[in-house]
Amino acid sequence: MPSTDPGLGTGSEDTLDPHLPPEWSAWYAEEPRTPDQVVTPTAGAPLANLADGATADTPAGPFALVPVRLDRDLGRIAGWMNDPAVAAFWELAGAPEITAAHLRAQLDGDGRSLPCLGVLAGVPMSYWEIYRADLDPVARHYPARSQDTGLHLLIGGAGNRARGLGSTLLRATADLVLDHRPLCHRVIAEPDLRNTASVAAFLSAGFRYSDEIELPDKRAALMIRDRAHRHVL
Repeated sequence: MPSTDPGLGTGSEDTLDPHLPPEWSAWYAEEPRTPDQVVTPTAGAPLANLADGATADTPAGPFALVPVRLDRDLGRIAGWMNDPAVAAFWELAGAPEITAAHLRAQLDGDGRSLPCLGVLAGVPMSYWEIYRADLDPVARHYPARSQDTGLHLLIGGAGNRARGLGSTLLRATADLVLDHRPLCHRVIAEPDLRNTASVAAFLSAGFRYSDEIELPDKRAALMIRDRAHRHVL
């Protein structure tokens, strides 16, 4: 399971169904896809329509989540994974096929985890995984609640790190989840405890430190952003 790195259920299924700003259409315009490029979520997938262009205004500019396409995005994401600052926590450095396998496991899965590019002011600059934490193996390691939604994040490019963007984008993305998934009452994350910059970014984004948990591949800080406290933190 990757480490979140910003510094560098039951019942009815509620999903995001947002729209991209028209002025960004040039970057997002897609060529017609061949059958092997089309990803069709499993019927009833927990996050079937999540983040197909979810947008938010932030102090750093308009921010959008765009579902990953292997044919378009693999080179960019694999390059980020080979940055030593990222590789130390994500452990996906190496040939592009390593990153491709990680992405395909989500794209070809049942919709419980969706990989997205984060696009700030029209520029792809971060990679996200938004997942149903209550249906994920992580739920065995903390008191999960129905519809808990988890985040993994890396910011690509050293120029975008260490200037507060992690906190800004974490807050924006958590709010998008809470706005568009009314049955979700908590957004969670489990950054590696060694990644103090990541933990600090979550705290600045309105998450609270809940617990220290032992996961198969790391000792993690359980960070939670509660719907009930989102307007005061």
